[in-house]
Amino acid sequence: MCNIKQKIPMVVIFGPTASGKSDLAVKVARELNGEVVTADSMQVYKRMNIGTAKPTIEEMQGIKHHMIDVAEPTENYSLARYIKEAECVIQKVWSNGKIPVLAGGTGLYIDTLINGTVLSETDCDQEYRKSLYDLAQEKGNDYVYDLLKKVDLQSAESIHPNNLKRVIRALEFYKTSGIRQSEHIKKAEMVNSPYKVFKFGTLTERENLYNKINLRVDKMLENGLVNEVDELRADGIDGKYTSMQAIGYKEVLEYLNGNISYEEMSELIKKSTRNYAKRQITWFKREQNTTWIDVSDKKIIEMFKKTMEL
Repeated sequence: MCNIKQKIPMVVIFGPTASGKSDLAVKVARELNGEVVTADSMQVYKRMNIGTAKPTIEEMQGIKHHMIDVAEPTENYSLARYIKEAECVIQKVWSNGKIPVLAGGTGLYIDTLINGTVLSETDCDQEYRKSLYDLAQEKGNDYVYDLLKKVDLQSAESIHPNNLKRVIRALEFYKTSGIRQSEHIKKAEMVNSPYKVFKFGTLTERENLYNKINLRVDKMLENGLVNEVDELRADGIDGKYTSMQAIGYKEVLEYLNGNISYEEMSELIKKSTRNYAKRQITWFKREQNTTWIDVSDKKIIEMFKKTMEL
């Protein structure tokens, strides 16, 4: 872990998928002399660009982005690894005279990072973990996901049912500690955080958000999502890897394997993304000390500067 000796001022922008976070982060970073630190559990993977809505070089507009393309799709990228690497990146950004702009939709990454709380990867129960994997093999991922919903609904709402590793980790944390993983994060005292955080959440009317999601999926397919997944599959990167359980990739794999039609694949991606957005909204609504913003507001930069007193 990097040794952070002073509280670093940091802008945090969060919200559901397709709500305009990435574009806003670039705009804010440009105006406040900052760099973007991405908080997205799938954009960490190399070669997975279209389905993760990874910003292009043009969309970055010359603003440096961090925590993108830091892992191979064959790796099991963990929360603890993200925190360790992101902390060092943020320290470096600040040391270089820039404002870190943390932006993304993975609530667990954001909460754990800004609260200065790292979940231990060593406090584990291997036997219990194996039993849960066996249950998933026998009865399906949804069965194990329902177990988590019964003991820690808030954590379940932040995790996709097919992200079996994170579902099992949350169950394991509860069994070994007796504490819900979501409560553990929320109880972190902000006074212990190494950051002076300015939190902003993106507001989007639900119907408008869903329309944006549907259009985004159509655009991803037009831009070659199927080819992207097919190339990964050709290299042996298939559904057994955590990365390929991401929304969009799992459904395309089903299509490429001949299990569903193209139209069914498209609709499944849209439905899964809308459901994910619902879970994100539920998670972020609980955030305290947050300034909620409309990304279309023309005076948004002035509002950021005023809030941060820059």
